[in-house]
Amino acid sequence: MSAILKQPALRFRPMQEVDLEEIMEIERRSYPYPWTPLIFNDCLRVGYCCWVCERQGVIEGYGVTSIAAGESHLLNLCVRPESQQQGIGRKLLLHMISLARRHNAELMFLEVRPTNRAARTLYESTGFNELGSRREYYPADKGREDALILARVL
Repeated sequence: MSAILKQPALRFRPMQEVDLEEIMEIERRSYPYPWTPLIFNDCLRVGYCCWVCERQGVIEGYGVTSIAAGESHLLNLCVRPESQQQGIGRKLLLHMISLARRHNAELMFLEVRPTNRAARTLYESTGFNELGSRREYYPADKGREDALILARVL
């Protein structure tokens, strides 16, 4: 009988400025139009909920959420490309939802590219529903791409 290899546990912790070099490497490999270090620094500076998910000291993913007036806005959720399709994104999303609840948010909103099928499947499977769209929200190879607005009750 073969032994089942168990992955080391994932650990969630608040993002720190020292993490930004590794986060930027993941961000650049994950998106054609990545966030800049300035955007991450601003999110940390203003006190958004910025968290990383790591395994044995390696950042596997990260999330950024703003929370105010009973609402949460998921601004960024990203998993290292080689670690995708392992359930890390779902665990990270559920962690961000839990944080929003702890800060008394009643709703969570997010934008997603209509072409990002994997993200849409994750969000819909965790209770997000489409509310509408934002025209020309994302940069694209040819102009701009609309965003779908999704939300869920917390």
